[in-house]
Parts: sequence; structure tokens; C-alpha cells
Amino acid sequence: MKKGRIGILTGGGDCAGLNPAIKWVVKTAVDKRLESERGVRYEVLGIRNGWSGLMYEAGASLKTGDYISPLDEQKVRTWDRYGGTMLGTSRTNPYNPENDRSKLVLDNIKKLGLNALIAIGGDDTLGVAWKLAQEGVNVVGIPKTIDKDLVETDYTLGFETAMSVITEEVDRLRTTAGSHRRIFVVETMGRHTGWLALEGGEACGAYIILIPECDFSIEKVNELLLEGRKSGTRYEIILVAEGAKPIGYQEFARQEGVDNFGHKMLGGIGEFLAREIYEGIGVETRCVVLSHLQRGGAPCAYDRRMGRYFGIAAVDLIMTGDFGRMVCYRNGEVTSCPMDMVIGRTSYVDVEKHYDIERYSGRRTIFRHKG
Repeated sequence: MKKGRIGILTGGGDCAGLNPAIKWVVKTAVDKRLESERGVRYEVLGIRNGWSGLMYEAGASLKTGDYISPLDEQKVRTWDRYGGTMLGTSRTNPYNPENDRSKLVLDNIKKLGLNALIAIGGDDTLGVAWKLAQEGVNVVGIPKTIDKDLVETDYTLGFETAMSVITEEVDRLRTTAGSHRRIFVVETMGRHTGWLALEGGEACGAYIILIPECDFSIEKVNELLLEGRKSGTRYEIILVAEGAKPIGYQEFARQEGVDNFGHKMLGGIGEFLAREIYEGIGVETRCVVLSHLQRGGAPCAYDRRMGRYFGIAAVDLIMTGDFGRMVCYRNGEVTSCPMDMVIGRTSYVDVEKHYDIERYSGRRTIFRHKG
């Protein structure tokens, strides 16, 4: 019987849903019943800490747990119950122009004898995978990002769990907000897109939702808040994505510099907005930055299911030799698309369809009524 070796890694920010995907890649790849049908006996190697796990220098062996972890059904049996990634992750970019180590990655893929490589991540991780595919590596991608900003797929791992965290945390804030008649500004993740803030805000019933796709007026925000107070509301919750900005402003960054992929480290819009509200209308306003809470915790049922489906589909792509593709979920079906259709593109909130620019919130009409 033929033998094959599959490598799997997780890159970029951690989130719920990664471990279920890893588990089901392993279970599908080493399944004894499928093995006889396929005529291939697979071994799966977990690559630790994202792309950095393939950047070790010559001399390191397969037994070195710092880089490589052989995976079997027993080892991953319970992984789908846990958040984060058991393989570890990083934002390492082997193609960083200031320190290009892509040749080392290619050499190590050959040294490990990988017949295929599964990369689970967002645009940055999959961008590296696509570059490797162009250099002859058999790569398959699985979409992961709590921002849900990848094109060609209706879902990315981690999104539903992150929304659940937002909803739970806002529910807790309502207690103190109502007790003190305060306004709370809750800053969520969302560098370029507002899916997390918008759908999280709709789920938790936020009064105002501010997203990167629609620059907002501070004066209008204050008018809406005063309107709410006049109608008898005791407190208000505002959800704002980290990439949202007032009209005439640039994005807010929490620190100088960029990461390995050239991204600014955004943050601070929540504190800024809370000050502007207090100065504008004189109502006590507090800011809560959810930050990495959105990435944490056990995966919800939906992320466990989608991790399973995506993991199985990734192995199917390897079996059929459909490399250079990303697993997708479109129109209720698990499918795939060429990876180059995804890289460098962003799935933005369609403001006209999904956002109410008068209320700064989700739309309250679903159907367009015709006279």
C-alpha cells in the first residue's frame, strides 16, 4: 500500500474551531476503512507555531517536539472540545522582505517528506501558502478568522464563537450599565471589516454599532444617545470595531509599528469615543475593550461542526489532487475555490444591504417592499 505524509499548521491569531479542524484532518487521513478504499496510508505531522515551525535550522530531527508533533487519532481524540490551537500559532512571515526565509521552509518541507500541507488561517497565512504552491508545494487551505473577511466563503472558523463571547460579555455589562445609568462603549476586533461588530451587535441588542465600512459623525452619535435618553432608556451599549473611525480621522493605533505582514496594531477608538461622548453630552461613559477575549474559550457547537466539515474536505482535496485550493462554505454547501481568488481580497459589509446609516445599526428591514 502507498504511503503519504500530510503536514498541518495553524497561523495568525488563535480562535475557536482550529482544534476541531485539526482533529478531523487527522481522523479522516488515518481512517482505517477509508485507507483501503484510497489505497494510501497517511501519516499526519503537526507543525508547531505556524510557519515558524518550518523555519528550523538544519540538524533538528523529527523527534524534536519544538517543531514537529506526529498526530494520531488517540492524540487528537478530545481536541475538538478546546479553544485555541494545540499546535500553537504565530504571525511569522517566511516571505518577510526584511528577512526572507522561504527557502528554509521549502527545504524543510522536502526534508520532512510532506506530500501535502494543510494551512489553516486567514489572508496572511493563506497568502504564504499560495506562494509556496507557486513553488511546487502541494498546499490546501482552510479559512479561519473571527473577522469573517475572506471572500469566496460564507463562513470562517472562529466567527460564531467570537460572536457568542461578545453577546455574553455585553449581557454582563448591562447589569452595571443599568445600575449606574452609564453608556458603555465596547470595542471589538475588526481591522478592515465590521462583520463581527455588526452581527455581534445585532445578537446582543446594541443601541449603536460602528463599523469600518462607514465613517461616523461624533455629533450624530451624541444625537442618537440623547434621543434614547429622552425616550426613557436607562443606559446604552455602543459596539465599535477597532478599525472604525470618525469622519475626517485616520484609524486609531494602540502602538507604533507594524507586524510581520505589514499591518498596523489597531486599537483606541473605544476610549476616544467614550471621552467624546462624555464631553459632548455629559453622560458618564465607560469603555471596555474585549480584545483577546473574543478569541478565547471553547468552540461553540457551530464551530465544532464547521471544523469537522472543513477538516474532512481538506483531506478530500488532497485525495483528489486538487491542490492550491481553499475549502469554502457557500450557499449551505462545503466546496472549494482556487486560493488565488481569495488572497489580497476582502469581504466587506455591504452597507446598503446590511447597515442603517441613519441609526448607525443593523437594518430593520429585510425585504424590499414594492408598491
